Amino acid sequence: MSSAPALNRSTIEEIVRQLVLKQSGSSTASKVKSELVVSISARHIHLTDAHVETLFGPGATLTPMKPLYQDGFFAAEETVMVVGPRKRMLPSVRILGPTRSASQVELAFTDAISLGLDLPVRHSGDIAGTPGCVLVGPKGVVELNEGVIRAARHVHMSMEDAKNYGVQNGDFMKLKIKSPQCSVTLEDLLVRADPTTKLEVHLDTDEGNACNLDAAESIELVPQHADCGCGG
Repeated sequence: MSSAPALNRSTIEEIVRQLVLKQSGSSTASKVKSELVVSISARHIHLTDAHVETLFGPGATLTPMKPLYQDGFFAAEETVMVVGPRKRMLPSVRILGPTRSASQVELAFTDAISLGLDLPVRHSGDIAGTPGCVLVGPKGVVELNEGVIRAARHVHMSMEDAKNYGVQNGDFMKLKIKSPQCSVTLEDLLVRADPTTKLEVHLDTDEGNACNLDAAESIELVPQHADCGCGG
């Protein structure tokens, strides 16, 4: 029986090189970030089931009009009037679904000025001690003692995206936006990561207008500590 030909050094090096490239390619593929979506979140309301019935009648539920980017969330057909101090009002504010355990109104800074409210910047759900307002629907009225906020900018992402960006749930990031004559870097975007969420940044209308988001030439999301010179 003839013996198998011996492998020379160059052949062995080529085999090893191909194996390393193959493994490197697999590793790189797992670190590809999802497509970054930046959404302008216009003024809107989240309601409890009880408040939906008060505003729209016994047994009423929200009617989905348009799905939002995140699965399971939608803009409803229903709108209500938001009334602030001194009877100032916003006539038709959209409700987003599904319903929540506490009602919450999210406005931009200019909306707050229109209503005569001094609103704190809060993350969604953190409504203790915030101003209230009156909601007027076709079938009833709800007086909120608290729950009106300016929503803090934030980024939703999956746990895999968080790993690829080098951040964790609760960390903060920066959004670098390059636009004609309006380039800005927005800091303090709260990371909200969970296993099923898609990558999406939420800004309010004032922030989107200030950076001319529709004309943006490039958008980059980076960890807050990046390029700070602190080595963290």
